[in-house]
Amino acid sequence: MRVFPTIATNAFMELVRQPVFLLLFSASSSFMIFLAAVPYFGFGDDPKLVKDGALAVMLVSGLFGAVISASSSVAHEIRTGTALAVLAKPVGRARFLLAKFAGVAGALALLTYVNLLAALLASRMAFDAYGDADMIGSGIFFAALAGGYLTGALANYFLGRPFVASAVFASVLLLTLAFVVINFLDKKGVMQAFGVGVDWRMIPVSVLVMFALWILAAIAMACSTRLELMPTLSICTAIFLLGLMSDYFFGAAAREGKWWAQMLYTIIPNWQQLWMADALEPEKTLPWRYIGSAFAYVTAYLGVALSVALYLFEDRELS
Repeated sequence: MRVFPTIATNAFMELVRQPVFLLLFSASSSFMIFLAAVPYFGFGDDPKLVKDGALAVMLVSGLFGAVISASSSVAHEIRTGTALAVLAKPVGRARFLLAKFAGVAGALALLTYVNLLAALLASRMAFDAYGDADMIGSGIFFAALAGGYLTGALANYFLGRPFVASAVFASVLLLTLAFVVINFLDKKGVMQAFGVGVDWRMIPVSVLVMFALWILAAIAMACSTRLELMPTLSICTAIFLLGLMSDYFFGAAAREGKWWAQMLYTIIPNWQQLWMADALEPEKTLPWRYIGSAFAYVTAYLGVALSVALYLFEDRELS
């Protein structure tokens, strides 16, 4: 049983060491904070616009992260022969593939965590036309992110450690500390109770976004057993767009009993079930029992998607 966590951990570390991973979560989290620093003149809906934009950035950046991570974990290792070297040992293909997915899911969870910190801060920093931007909070956030890069550079220069991995973990730690510090300060830098102004409903909504990313990663992994990065990205993007419009394209026909619509409505993930931005409206909440129901749906879909991936990978020529 030690083989599974070893492969999963190696897959996670390989993804974290990729420069694109560092750039992805740095760019997405920074853009969320930028969204909160811009006045929209939205007639009182400015905070809602910021929160919707932050969730959209979280989802789109996660889409690229899921596809790139899955392709790097499977397609790249098949092409370079690493998969053949691992499977030459007493390691089954099912265990190899599931461990790779566990590593990818862990990397996506880390990406979602950093983006969640930025989204929570964006919900607190958002202001309408009569307010002011939270320059102190923005400065602390970007200073923490720059500190993560600086720590990675120093660890690489003095200790010989990989820059990207060191920068990623240092940034995660420093951004977490920055999140705590910012929430103890108001926009003028005066001490306040923790979390004043933060929309904590972003947490369950972001958990649903992470579930969607796991489904995309499983689909991307199935594609990566046969295809390279760009075809995988094209297929996942098409499935993502179709899933967003699944109710419009297939929902009505499926309720009318048309077999083709029922089949497509079942096969294609309905992302609207995992996109709960409407729960951020005033006086609305997202119950955690809905998160449990969504987790059951995601578990079932992951089982099917990974079964297809294993079927495609089982007779894949690795030499």
